[in-house]
Amino acid sequence: MSSLQSFTITQPTEIIFGSGQIRSLSEIVHKIGGKKPFLVIDPGLIAAGQDKAIRMPLEDSGIDYTVYDQIDPEPGLRLADNGAKLAKENGCDCVIGVGGGSAMDVAKAISILLTNGGRAVDYLGLGKISKPGVPKIMVPTSAGTGAEVTFTAVFINEETGSKGGMNGDPLYPDVAVLDPELTLSLPPKVTATTGIDALTHALEAYTSTQAHPISEMYSVRAITLIAENIRAAYADGRNIQARENMLLGSLLGGKALATAGVGLVHAMAYPLGGMFGIAHGLANAVLLPFVTGYNLIGNLEKHARLAGMLGQDVQGLSLRDAAEVTVEELHLLNRDLGIPSSLQALAIPGDKLREMAEIALTVARPVENNPRQPTVDDIVAIYQQAMAGAGDF
Repeated sequence: MSSLQSFTITQPTEIIFGSGQIRSLSEIVHKIGGKKPFLVIDPGLIAAGQDKAIRMPLEDSGIDYTVYDQIDPEPGLRLADNGAKLAKENGCDCVIGVGGGSAMDVAKAISILLTNGGRAVDYLGLGKISKPGVPKIMVPTSAGTGAEVTFTAVFINEETGSKGGMNGDPLYPDVAVLDPELTLSLPPKVTATTGIDALTHALEAYTSTQAHPISEMYSVRAITLIAENIRAAYADGRNIQARENMLLGSLLGGKALATAGVGLVHAMAYPLGGMFGIAHGLANAVLLPFVTGYNLIGNLEKHARLAGMLGQDVQGLSLRDAAEVTVEELHLLNRDLGIPSSLQALAIPGDKLREMAEIALTVARPVENNPRQPTVDDIVAIYQQAMAGAGDF
């Protein structure tokens, strides 16, 4: 380790992991001092009847709760504002976020608004949250975002059309409950995009300029778990072992990004969400091979190691050739998982690429973390290759 390296780690979230753990939800609510939870839940779970696993432990224990299911795949700030108003009107004293990253981000923001007041837009940026939120429990139902252990909540700003995040230690959940059984009914398409989202977190944290021994420990294990299990989970969602390993990989990817940050894939994905409503996981998945190809020369050694973590035999290859194998495997993985191979397949207009690049370059921290520092022209070139669906850097 370089003598110039330094890092700070905050890990306040209690993690409860394992099949059937959701049945202890009422006990967890009591443990954090909650009497009336505000249940923020993805409406898709309710439509599919999958909310019963969450409701039953609360109802069996006589815990009164208020449901808020106004969640969009790319949530706007108003959802947090409206939720906080409803939670306050109903006297809720803790928050439970259930679903993917969108539901958990809204839940985390509501927790903050209940104690800090104001509007969600007031807290966009870093270090703007002065008080802890009400206690919050996160329950992921997909293996993707890792939001259950991060200090970020990402939103679309309806007034500007841009995408940005609240960031600060008060956003860390108090408890994360990860039950693989809740992910068994996840459709293949969602399994694929959320799984590659988790892989992106781990890969970008591993190659981040802010990476350190602790973050790398999380990243390496996350990448290996996801690479070994994502195809199996996609092929047969009933495979509980693959689901468990994917959920653990997603968790570790979340820990990695919380301690080392993410990079250019995320910066470039933000305009896709903010301008065109492309789901975050899908945007990351399509961009990941192209941005990785661009980043290779920023750290050939780490990108070469990634090939082995992704299950490829690179013995005897040069660092450059091994690193290229990493890019090839990411393209192949997307193809196996039915993920579109180009931005053109997402109907992204070609005349918007420079505007997208200019926005991406303003996503300061991910750009700063990236192993290769891009110009606007670099980002335009990456978008162009992603539009075409192929290309060498």
